Amino acid sequence: MANMAGGAGSLAALWTEVNRCGQSGDFSRALKAVNKILHENKEDVTALHCKVVCLIQNGGFKEALNVMNTHTKSLSSDLIGFEKAYCEYRLNRVENALKTIEGISEQTDKLKELYGQRYDECEAVYKDLIRNSQDEYEEERKTNLAAVQAAQSTWENTTPEDLGLPESTYELCYNSACSLIGRGQLSAAMKKLQEAEELCRMSLAEDTDVTEEDIDAELAVIHSQMAYIMQLQGRTEDALQLYNQVIKLKPSDVGLLAVTANNIITINKDQNVFDSKKKVKLMNAEGVEYKLAKKQLQAIEFNKALLAMYTNQADQCRKLSSALQSQNPGHPRPVLIKVAQLCREKQHNKAIELLQVQLYTSPCDILRSIEDFKHKQGMVSALVTMYTHEEDIDSAIDVFSQSIQYYQSEQPGSPAHLSLVREAADFKLRYGRKKEAISDLEQLWKQNTKDVHTLAQLISAYSLVDQDKAKALSKHLPSPDTMSFNIDVDELENSHGATYVRKKAEILCYLIYSTSGATAELDASKTASSPPTSPRPGSGTGSASNVVPPRQQKPAASGATRKKAPPKKKKSGKSGW
Repeated sequence: MANMAGGAGSLAALWTEVNRCGQSGDFSRALKAVNKILHENKEDVTALHCKVVCLIQNGGFKEALNVMNTHTKSLSSDLIGFEKAYCEYRLNRVENALKTIEGISEQTDKLKELYGQRYDECEAVYKDLIRNSQDEYEEERKTNLAAVQAAQSTWENTTPEDLGLPESTYELCYNSACSLIGRGQLSAAMKKLQEAEELCRMSLAEDTDVTEEDIDAELAVIHSQMAYIMQLQGRTEDALQLYNQVIKLKPSDVGLLAVTANNIITINKDQNVFDSKKKVKLMNAEGVEYKLAKKQLQAIEFNKALLAMYTNQADQCRKLSSALQSQNPGHPRPVLIKVAQLCREKQHNKAIELLQVQLYTSPCDILRSIEDFKHKQGMVSALVTMYTHEEDIDSAIDVFSQSIQYYQSEQPGSPAHLSLVREAADFKLRYGRKKEAISDLEQLWKQNTKDVHTLAQLISAYSLVDQDKAKALSKHLPSPDTMSFNIDVDELENSHGATYVRKKAEILCYLIYSTSGATAELDASKTASSPPTSPRPGSGTGSASNVVPPRQQKPAASGATRKKAPPKKKKSGKSGW
């Protein structure tokens, strides 16, 4: 009995230690106490949950995920679903995180925030949260919403809706600048960054515990973004000086260091290669892959291959470019790097052969890899025409599907969107894909229920898969009594027009997309961020993939053990990208 009492007392003391350390933010000591509790009872649900939270707070996302996957019987998805999804999200396993969230029965506010990390959907999530939540996190949610809009401008080439978000904090002001950069408004973006710097200094100066070094560290992301604008404006010396100032500060954010180092390499090009080699180490730092967007990581890998070429590491260049080609099938840049390397080796005939093979074998892949234009109407027309010529109907339909999805997200119900849906439906019907055309036809008919032609097509398509549905839809057809047939039989009998009627439907899908100034839109030289045409270190310099990401608040950790941010300092959680 005495031993049992002693054991109970020991456990109580350990739990007191866990609680005290959690409240003070010392999660390393809390983890030690939790491990002692688990030594007594390996399946203690509360202790396991606390261990997961401690590991997350200490940045041990893989370890936390391993604990959750090992103890699935004790830790149900409803209990630790948020923590699991958060770990997957921080490890860049985005699709897994989405599946985890969707599998949780109760969708709490913090789950909605975590779900909102996918740009094409999260804007609506944050709008809903801001509208319907009343807690102390409103400012953080507005910051995240601004970050979403900035990311859309930067990486998806869209112009976000003006939501009238305040710019009362330096994070909001910074995100506004990111959005302006994405739209090519560099001078306005620079002014906004200067405002963000001033707000940051004022905010942190109010805290007597904050040193000048702390302020410089917080300003590093703003200064790196300023340098990026200078680089785009051709002020490379000024940009290089500011980039190096950021590097010297040694900020704790490995993502910021990687982007800054990458941009220095793009300025160095084939000069100062010793400095560039040192900067590559920053780009290879542990955890960088969890901090940056996919396009940023892609740009970094491209520049590594180019640097290998310029430092005469031919084998390394070929190895890296081959890996890039397998990771990014259809992307032209890995092939161009290979061609450039062959030219440096004076193997011009092989370089020409490689280009010819690429042009002959994958013209559609090359066109579809041009992110800025692949959903433009002229590009859709060209791709559908080429795939149809190759009798690859599945790929042609895939082009339609991706473009419709894009317009559904960006311009729902617009003339371009509905025109694309109509052409997709007609194309599928023309090639006997009636089942696949049903969703398109339903969408068109809902837009205009008086469209008898579309209704007839929809009934015909449903007759193959669902005759009851086809019968129900047929009730919407107008009766013969309500239809007016103004036909002159004599005129019809004498007319020869029918022999000259072309099947407009068969060519419409190839012509309709050449309108609306599509040719002008394909002129990449008109954008402020056009990448150089020849491969070199810095080929990504002008692209949005080198821009420092918008400031995004990380989704909150478990509420019971969240470390309280110091007042006024406003640094907790705001270094997340």
